[in-house]
Amino acid sequence: MKQRPFILDTLFRSINILPGIGPSSQKRIEKLIDGGKILDLLLHAPVDFIDRRFTPKIADAPNGQIATLQVRIDKHMPNTRKSLPYRVKAVDESGSMDLVFFHAKKPWIEKSLPLGETRIISGKVEYFHGKAQMVHPDSIGTIAEKADIQTVEPIYPLTQGVTNKVLRKSIMSAMKMAPDFPEWLDGAHMMRSKWPHWKEAIIKLHHPENEKDLEPLTPHRARLAYDELLANQITIALIRRNQVTISGRSFKTSSILRPKVLEALPFALTGAQERSLKEINEDMASNKRMLRLLQGDVGSGKTVVTCLAALNAIENGSQAAILAPTEILARQHAESMKDWLEAAGVRYVILTGRDKGKKRETLVNQIKNGAAQLIIGTHAIFQDDIEYHDLGLAIIDEQHRFGVHQRLSLSSKSKSTDILVMTATPIPRTLSLTNYGDLEVSKLDEKPPGRKPIETLLIPKEKIEDLIAGLKRKISEGNRVYWVCPLVEESELIDLEAAEDRYDILKSFFPDRIGLVHGRMKAEDKDAVMQKFAAGELDLLVATTVIEVGVNVPEATIMVIEHAERFGLSQLHQLRGRVGRGSAQSYCFMLYSGPLGETAKERLSTMRDTEDGFVIAEKDLELRGSGDILGTKQSGEAHFKIANLAVHGDLLATAHTDAKLLIEKDPELTSERGQNIKTLLYMFERDQAIKYLKSG
Repeated sequence: MKQRPFILDTLFRSINILPGIGPSSQKRIEKLIDGGKILDLLLHAPVDFIDRRFTPKIADAPNGQIATLQVRIDKHMPNTRKSLPYRVKAVDESGSMDLVFFHAKKPWIEKSLPLGETRIISGKVEYFHGKAQMVHPDSIGTIAEKADIQTVEPIYPLTQGVTNKVLRKSIMSAMKMAPDFPEWLDGAHMMRSKWPHWKEAIIKLHHPENEKDLEPLTPHRARLAYDELLANQITIALIRRNQVTISGRSFKTSSILRPKVLEALPFALTGAQERSLKEINEDMASNKRMLRLLQGDVGSGKTVVTCLAALNAIENGSQAAILAPTEILARQHAESMKDWLEAAGVRYVILTGRDKGKKRETLVNQIKNGAAQLIIGTHAIFQDDIEYHDLGLAIIDEQHRFGVHQRLSLSSKSKSTDILVMTATPIPRTLSLTNYGDLEVSKLDEKPPGRKPIETLLIPKEKIEDLIAGLKRKISEGNRVYWVCPLVEESELIDLEAAEDRYDILKSFFPDRIGLVHGRMKAEDKDAVMQKFAAGELDLLVATTVIEVGVNVPEATIMVIEHAERFGLSQLHQLRGRVGRGSAQSYCFMLYSGPLGETAKERLSTMRDTEDGFVIAEKDLELRGSGDILGTKQSGEAHFKIANLAVHGDLLATAHTDAKLLIEKDPELTSERGQNIKTLLYMFERDQAIKYLKSG
């Protein structure tokens, strides 16, 4: 593989070569800019600015305004008592003002403001007892530095121990090192969009002159966002091209096992399930490898679709594996499929991190010798020592917990393994392109027949006693209740009811049949409580968000979410989806503490107004931005510095088309633009894409 182009070397140098960045500030800045390279610093965009171009005389400087003044230092007035400030009298031909310093060192003040010398000072002018003063000027410099001070100063996102002054100085130095790249964007597209070249865009990014310059769709910001999105889309296009060229195996659609399972089902498949299965069957029957995403809203019946897909591989003599993000979920899948698999005579095993010693050894052998036809488990089923007899289909559940890289390592467990990814989080189209562009998409957008809409009610915290009284009535009628709390134990920072406290309070109302599950419990203890709730031995389950995903208790008809205003939209939607799984009417009570901010109001009213996960996902993207929704930092998925999918969705669609056409026309990136695109890919460290190029 070629080394990174030489032209990028300066951008990949450490920020510690810049003036003002020492060992301790380096660590803080790296955390702030999410990286340690000059490039990371250049892509740290300002969020505001201070205009220092206003240069009145002292007598004309208005109260409360930022001004830059040229003054002569007339007198030093050190403090006589520690509690008093050090004052310096500064004058010009129109009058005088005091420069005021608290806790400043005398030698520093004398050096910065020498008596009788002229200095340029900039800061907020205030009047104290009718006299002009400036407390701790933001900038002090000589006449030679006037042009540098009398500018529009960008204001950056900061962190403790990093000042705007230090950061700005580093960024200004970094800008001098920015190279002029040969252009990788399409010339006609650039002209139509009125976009500047890369270096020009970087310079403009750090020299905002007005509010408009801070907007995400202004030409220089849009161009830099497009670079990130294009690098992402070309990477995905190359990975996809490489994956698809790996020839797959043809699995005929199951004709013996499938009818047995369909007969064992207590319900008929929905139209969306039939359609998705048809798409999966066609993929698996072709001799190309399947790479498909099964997107299903809460309760839309993904489990049965994946079970029927697994039968295609099993009936053809191969194995299928289901990878779940948590142990609870892995066991839940096995529980849901148990009757169906037994009806078809399919041998299945469950393997999680909990299995040790002899038991694990037996399971590992069954996977290796093919005795296990379906393997269900957590990431334990893809550890290095696990060998499959012949893995034909890998099914990954709750995909947003696993990145593109995990997908690739998983598929390498066996030659030409088909991949089916399923997610219960409906994904907005834009996120789908950046994180799943290498996959075809099937959608389960219908609920099984007979399910009633969940009635969602917003309840202020003050009415909690009325709610508890209502729950007592409902429980006496045979209903089961989830009560979800956001934290496990008291936090000094956020004063929220903890699950344990809430459990103690509710126990006084429901003494016998109440359980508690939270993230700090041992897996087996958690499972035992969940099992009791599912079996009807408990009426009320107090829980943290560990029950957010996948737990299936059709008899549970009531969900109470405490401090609903603290949860994100997709999380609220997932939690609500734990009820409404049977034919009985279900309810979701969202308890909130006022006063609510605008975003919290929008979130809660969206939940009240719709149950459509796809509508909710788009709204979530609009309110939260892309990074939060997928937890991209954790999952190793696309993480952008300038691009914001909530705003730049149209740019992403263009980048998607641009990348597709480019790879069709120039699959090895050998053209002049293709060569320049390689520089872009290296810039964003998309090395995994470059290794798919024969000439790369």
